Amino acid sequence: MSISAVIFYVISAIILFGGILAVSSRKIFRSAIYLLLSLVGISGLYFWLEVEFIAAVQIVVYVGGIVVLIIFSIFLTQQSGKEMPPSPFGRKVAAILACLAGFGLAWLLIKQHGFIAGNTPFDNSVQRIGTQMLHTGEGGYVLPFEVVSILLLAAMIGCIVIALKTNPGQK
Repeated sequence: MSISAVIFYVISAIILFGGILAVSSRKIFRSAIYLLLSLVGISGLYFWLEVEFIAAVQIVVYVGGIVVLIIFSIFLTQQSGKEMPPSPFGRKVAAILACLAGFGLAWLLIKQHGFIAGNTPFDNSVQRIGTQMLHTGEGGYVLPFEVVSILLLAAMIGCIVIALKTNPGQK
């Protein structure tokens, strides 16, 4: 096994470990920190693939924007240190079945299409990425660029709503 494969498996394990702990932790602040770990692992994967610009965008938008907003909204609520109630057994079964279905579909797609390493070099210059992100024609990514800005707006609104919730005893 090459060192490149070992690095890929280590980064993948960090991403999966952080993701599983983010959804299974009963403390909301710890879930946010585990989400941070998973998103930093994804940016590490981008760095490993030598797409530094996308890795930097991942860190700035998701780690620096979304997770920080989530953490601030957790601290602004009155119940930031309390444990979340345990999830019902039916929800756990549904989550396991959804994970198995996702793995099964991914396996079917890999088996059907396969993934063959290409010999063509990947042009990852910032100028080309910027031109494609702002291009409105075919091959342009202006729509996903706008969707990301709407995602950030929705995250900010969600954090404000969570922070402004009143305690059930107060009115």
